Amino acid sequence: MAGVGKLLKQAQKMQKAMEAVQAELEQTEIEGSAAGGAVKAVVNGQGALKSLKIDPEFLKEDAASVEASIVAAVNDAAAKAKQKGEEEMGKITGGFQMPGLF
Repeated sequence: MAGVGKLLKQAQKMQKAMEAVQAELEQTEIEGSAAGGAVKAVVNGQGALKSLKIDPEFLKEDAASVEASIVAAVNDAAAKAKQKGEEEMGKITGGFQMPGLF
C-alpha cells in the first residue's frame, strides 16, 4: 500500500498549495472597466468587489447608462478574476479539474 501513502502525501501537498494560492488571490486586486474607462471596478482574485470609481462627468449621463456601466465593469473585473484563479489553480493541478472546487 505504499502507493496509497504516496498518493495521500501528494494530495496533501496539492491541498496546501491550493490554500496558498487562494490566500494570494484574496490579496490580489484586478480591475475591470466600462464606458471607455469612466467606470472602474476593482475585485480581489476571488471576485469580491473591493472598490468602484466613477468619473464625475459620467454621472451626468442617464441613470440607466450609469447603472449598466457599473454592472459591466463589475462583471469585467469578476471575469478577469475568475480567469486568473483558474490559471493559478491550473498551475498546481496541471489542468485536472474537480467539479465544485474551482
